[in-house]
Amino acid sequence: MTEHVNAGFERGTDGPKVILAGVDGSESSLRAAAYAAGLARRQNALLALVYVQPVPAGGVSLGAPVADTTGEIAEGLVAEIRASAERLKGIFEVRWQFHTFRGDPYAGLVGASEELRADAVVVGASEQAGHRIVGSVAVRLVKAGRWPVTVVP
Repeated sequence: MTEHVNAGFERGTDGPKVILAGVDGSESSLRAAAYAAGLARRQNALLALVYVQPVPAGGVSLGAPVADTTGEIAEGLVAEIRASAERLKGIFEVRWQFHTFRGDPYAGLVGASEELRADAVVVGASEQAGHRIVGSVAVRLVKAGRWPVTVVP
């Protein structure tokens, strides 16, 4: 009799229980959040919306308090998400949480995915031209090979 050993964690369910969506206020990230919300609704999963606050290189602030600016972005995202959730109330019921992590987007999403035990990650396609050559956060997440990653245009 052969015993099967799973190298990664498996929750023993028929589908994801936590779907993580990275949001940064860009149009593609908001489309990714909407797509992830649909997945979460259909799978009866928790939608974890994650904003990664950038940390200034070398810890140097550029005169304006960067933490305040990124904090305002996070607050704006929460307000926008709450307004969207309120509009859809009664039509779609989705359990969701908003989390803020600090760091570069890739490391922040990896850390969030591990901490929240995400079963799937949804991100928007990069809107920066240089990322097609160097590699976007989405490409790096796919290459990490730890979760199924959906990239929403």
